[in-house]
Amino acid sequence: MADKWSLLVIALLDRRSLRFTELRRMIDGVSQRMLTRTLRHLERDGLVSRTVHPTVPPRVDYELTPLGATLHTTIRALVTWTEAHQNEIAAARTAYDARVLAEQRAAEEEAAERAEIAHSVLAATR
Repeated sequence: MADKWSLLVIALLDRRSLRFTELRRMIDGVSQRMLTRTLRHLERDGLVSRTVHPTVPPRVDYELTPLGATLHTTIRALVTWTEAHQNEIAAARTAYDARVLAEQRAAEEEAAERAEIAHSVLAATR
């Protein structure tokens, strides 16, 4: 329930139902598969209800259950905090990724140096 997609779905379903396609358009970066999984988990947990309308093509609406609605205030605060700090989070992620990449390159260079030394030692002993 605490993953980012679930939080966004619950925040978007406040006070109104939405169709699957509406949710997908409103959530930047979510794949159809991930949104489907997220909605199924939320439905299983009793937080979201799913209504299938007998039309062609079928229309499916999602809305918060009364239990899901009790989470909205808490989740909205988290979403607001995330939006307010998104630049700091992005900068932290960029710095982390650069640090990990530098560590990986250093480890690869060290491994290559060790391999070269081992190769030289083996060649000298032949």
